Amino acid sequence: MFYSKKFKKFKNVNHCFFSRKGGFSKGIYYGLNCGKGSRDNKKTINKNLYLVSKKMKLNQNKLLLMRQTHSNKVIIINKKNKKSKKFISDALVTKMKDFGLGVVTADCVPIILYDIKNQIIGCIHAGWKGASAGIIENTIKKFKKLNSNNKIIASIGPCIGKKSYEVDLNFYKKFILKSKKNAIYFSKKNMNKRLFNLRKYVNDKLIKLNVKVDHVNHDTFREDNRFFSYRRSQKLNEKDYGRCISVISLVG
Repeated sequence: MFYSKKFKKFKNVNHCFFSRKGGFSKGIYYGLNCGKGSRDNKKTINKNLYLVSKKMKLNQNKLLLMRQTHSNKVIIINKKNKKSKKFISDALVTKMKDFGLGVVTADCVPIILYDIKNQIIGCIHAGWKGASAGIIENTIKKFKKLNSNNKIIASIGPCIGKKSYEVDLNFYKKFILKSKKNAIYFSKKNMNKRLFNLRKYVNDKLIKLNVKVDHVNHDTFREDNRFFSYRRSQKLNEKDYGRCISVISLVG
């Protein structure tokens, strides 16, 4: 369990970036696999999510998760949709108390957000695709829709580190075509490979939107005993992979 130093200071917000430690899953999912999209035993995943709810002091049916699709879609949770069983999005925002907003990741970036002035919280699933498509900008727009006079802080959780994120030249060119300025997020590994700094890419988007940022800086690929990693599971030729969960809630 990892925490943001900034968020720890606020009495009315609970949060946690959970590692894979603890939990009931076995085999390649060993530990606290919270990925409903994984092929792990569904009952086991639910037991893991119950454990997370307990740690967050939440009723389990108030721990809200998304069906994440690497999109730029954001959903505001309110009285009308709070009982919905499926949020197909990559970010959630709410003013409602005692609801946990959860994001599951296995190399992508989990981001939690808090608007200090207006008591609004949010969480974002930011892989390169969603970040590039505007998931971060769209989430801040939703905060502003609820109240335009904001003071938002964000914490960027454990994700794949730059030294672990090897990409091909096509990937690199895609980003450079979008903007030449994106070159700062890459360094050369060899003739055919670049290293991509996803954390910095996401960080700079938040800063540009006047969001204050802190980091829980861990590399999910390298720290195999602490985190699940999609990329590591691919390298090991595993059939599937677990997901870690990050949660934020407003305390009632």
